Amino acid sequence: MILATGAFAVCFAIFGSVSAMMPTIKTDLNLTPVQVSIALALPVLLGSLGRIPLGMLTDRYGGRIVFSAVMAGAIIPSLGMGWVQSYNQLLIAAFGCGLALASFSVGVGFVSGWYPPQRQGFALGVYGAGNAGQSLAAFGAPVLAANLGYQWGFWVFSALTVVWLMCFMFFARNAPRQGQVKSLSQILQPMSSPKSWILSLYYFLTFGGFVAMAVYLPTLLTDLFGLSKTDAGLRTAGFVLVATALRPVGGILADKVGGNTILKWVFPITTCMAGLMAFNNVVPFTIGALGMAAAIGLGNGAVFKLVPEYFPQSVGIVTGLVGAAGGLGGFFPPLLLGYIRQQTGSFSYGFVALAVFTLVCWLVLYFNNRPRRPTAQLA
Repeated sequence: MILATGAFAVCFAIFGSVSAMMPTIKTDLNLTPVQVSIALALPVLLGSLGRIPLGMLTDRYGGRIVFSAVMAGAIIPSLGMGWVQSYNQLLIAAFGCGLALASFSVGVGFVSGWYPPQRQGFALGVYGAGNAGQSLAAFGAPVLAANLGYQWGFWVFSALTVVWLMCFMFFARNAPRQGQVKSLSQILQPMSSPKSWILSLYYFLTFGGFVAMAVYLPTLLTDLFGLSKTDAGLRTAGFVLVATALRPVGGILADKVGGNTILKWVFPITTCMAGLMAFNNVVPFTIGALGMAAAIGLGNGAVFKLVPEYFPQSVGIVTGLVGAAGGLGGFFPPLLLGYIRQQTGSFSYGFVALAVFTLVCWLVLYFNNRPRRPTAQLA
């Protein structure tokens, strides 16, 4: 679990360095809000859609070789980010960094095989704490760039990934395989279950909200409130740390009271916090952002307690599907916020839309978990 969590952390740091450095890139390349949004959204797109095939490959070949290949592949575009000199180059390199975000589904399949069902919430919650790599990048990348030069805001995380890749290849082992190798049709079968799509909806909100805020906060805070790049990075790191710290707590609580019970509280709290963030004032915005970080952190842990509970034999592919939905949840908000900002001069309507969507998720949870009356039997 330590090896997988560290691998996810360095991958998330590579992914996070793109958004952490975006205020600097925006100034150097003279980008518009929409151009910034597209550049931030592209790595999320690859990181989302890539989770499905990587989850399938993990189910079939095991996490050791797949995770190693993902880390090796993510290092290349991360190095390329240091040489970006045009917008097209930025789009290509940023898109490639999205491979690091796709690593999540690999680690879930890798870690879950080592733990019994009653410990899945804890194990996957701790693994998910690798999100802290985003916090490391959000705070560290601007500081490294200011002191060592622009390129080192990316290259330090590339070097860390090389070191961890070596450790992972030498020491990681796959859990003993249960049963025979599955055919492609058997691997894809859980995708026909409504439960897999409902979990995808929940994660679209919880993890999507986390990713969207983590990648867009540095730009939003410097643009809306005029904060310095270092201050914006520090506040973004605080958001990521709160959400990351509470993810394993959400998993542990879900082990005790059930994931759906945790989500019954997460969704209405998130609605209220989104309402606070709609105010163009730094105090309610900060309260709303930290409150939302806590809520969606708990929600992330709760959702991934439900994955092995509902699909114990298909964790990899369901993780890929649910993880892809979560990544897509981080893809659309930056685009929407950039468009709203360019058209209205404010981000408020974007957070109002988030509050409405959260209420929709709460309603789905309510109706999906209502006690069903037994149907009458004909004599």
